[in-house]
Amino acid sequence: MAKTKFSIITSTCVPLPLENVDTDQIIPARFLKATTREEKFFGDNLFRDWRYNADGSLNKDFVLNNPTYGGQVLVAGKNFGSGSSREHAAWAIAGYGFRVVVSSFFADIHKNNELNNFVLPVVV
Repeated sequence: MAKTKFSIITSTCVPLPLENVDTDQIIPARFLKATTREEKFFGDNLFRDWRYNADGSLNKDFVLNNPTYGGQVLVAGKNFGSGSSREHAAWAIAGYGFRVVVSSFFADIHKNNELNNFVLPVVV
């Protein structure tokens, strides 16, 4: 996904009705050892521990694995991006293809990391 500015986006939404989603849930710490900023690598591991079962199979109950949902807008619960200040979380969000994240509250550093990676954090 090219990192570009936009003024209008037309997309369906992906609901993630969870509160207090921290950066370790967005991209687990074990993936921070990567020596590349390759978006596909981080995007493939977005919400890794929720998207996959312990045996590596897809967790069919997780929203990103549900073919009903798709799009470039992630609608999250309150307090999105708390925890450590790792920019890798914003890389994972952008690498997956999200251009907008909607929440009622963002951790300040994470919000700035999203903006720096051309992901628009929208507070509602």
